[in-house]
Amino acid sequence: MNYVFDVIVLVFLFALYGFIHSVVASEKVKVYFKKIFGKLIAFYRLFYNVFALVGLYFIWELAPHPSLQIYKLPPPYDYLVLIPQLISLVGIIWCFKYICFKEFIGLNQISRYLRNEYSGTELDENYTLRIEGPYKYSRHPIYFFSIILLLFRAEMTLFYLTMFILFTAYFYIGSYYEEKKMVRLFGDDYRSYQKKVPRIFPFKI
Repeated sequence: MNYVFDVIVLVFLFALYGFIHSVVASEKVKVYFKKIFGKLIAFYRLFYNVFALVGLYFIWELAPHPSLQIYKLPPPYDYLVLIPQLISLVGIIWCFKYICFKEFIGLNQISRYLRNEYSGTELDENYTLRIEGPYKYSRHPIYFFSIILLLFRAEMTLFYLTMFILFTAYFYIGSYYEEKKMVRLFGDDYRSYQKKVPRIFPFKI
């Protein structure tokens, strides 16, 4: 029964984190922030990323850790999971070849602000329609490779399985709202892209 309670608390905390994270990421909040602080919106992306990491850290550290062991691979099979993990890491690196990492974490925005080059119409990030490289096979390849990285484990506990399911659910929910924004920005070009390329997994489900 303690395991059930621990999982419920873990789901509640992660859901609360996801809700706050989504609200802070919403365009309405960014527009409101910009009305108050003007071009200081350039710092928003970096602080948003820091907030996301700190929030995850507190959940990881403070939430219950139901330790029920679901499986543990014996040697040498435990080393086999390193293969899909390595492939997924290479995949994530491949994705970032098509993304400006400094723009992604928020450093470019601050650099533009300090050079007095921040656009009056710009919010926290310059968005680009990417349809090359891994984006030819998945509209959200970083999510796909992250799911693969998290899935393959030599040892699985109830805590880790719960977190894996929650992360996967969050990726799907987050991708839905991200795509609504991309449709607003790129219109028919993005709708056409949606019809041709699967959302996360690089095959039709």
